[in-house]
Amino acid sequence: MSKPGLLLIGAGGHAKSCIDVIEQEGKFRIIGLVGSPNEVGTHVLDYEVLGTDDVLTELLNLSQFALVAVGQIGTNDLRSTLFSKIANIGFKLPVVMSPMAYVSPHAVIGKGSVVMHRATVNAGAKIGDNCIINSHALIEHDVIVEDHCHIATSVTINGGATVGHSSFVGSGSTIRELITIGDSCTIGMGISVRHDLPSNSKFVGE
Repeated sequence: MSKPGLLLIGAGGHAKSCIDVIEQEGKFRIIGLVGSPNEVGTHVLDYEVLGTDDVLTELLNLSQFALVAVGQIGTNDLRSTLFSKIANIGFKLPVVMSPMAYVSPHAVIGKGSVVMHRATVNAGAKIGDNCIINSHALIEHDVIVEDHCHIATSVTINGGATVGHSSFVGSGSTIRELITIGDSCTIGMGISVRHDLPSNSKFVGE
């Protein structure tokens, strides 16, 4: 029985990471990518960029499944816009999880989210829709990561903490247990967050 096809929305560096996870997981067959006009006809790790997002409705004939494969540093506007667009067109948005990650059977992962290599999502954690849980990130028990967040490489979020909608937590940062990060926050690389942050905060250190 053939694997269902999967269309990737985005053709940059994050798309390469997504491709690797999808290939290792082995549940989907990548049919191609959607990119910018200058990327159409090029290839990303041997997969063709089939068109721009102007032809998404036509591409629905090739695949029922699509995944946002655009990265996020700082603002998540593009990822959230693309997520809404492909959902409204009628694509199904699967969860993609590396077989080298650990996701507890008692955790919840929202649609369109990606859990990268060596990430850990422990019991009671809830990850929203369209999130990136990047390589070596640790999401401890009972953590809530709301929709459209990027938890970058080697981040530690300790038990019971909450990360609000559309927030970015930079590589190597640590979030103390039980605190709340508001919506649309940006936390820089290697930051230790010990207190609640209101929505729209930028905590980037040096």
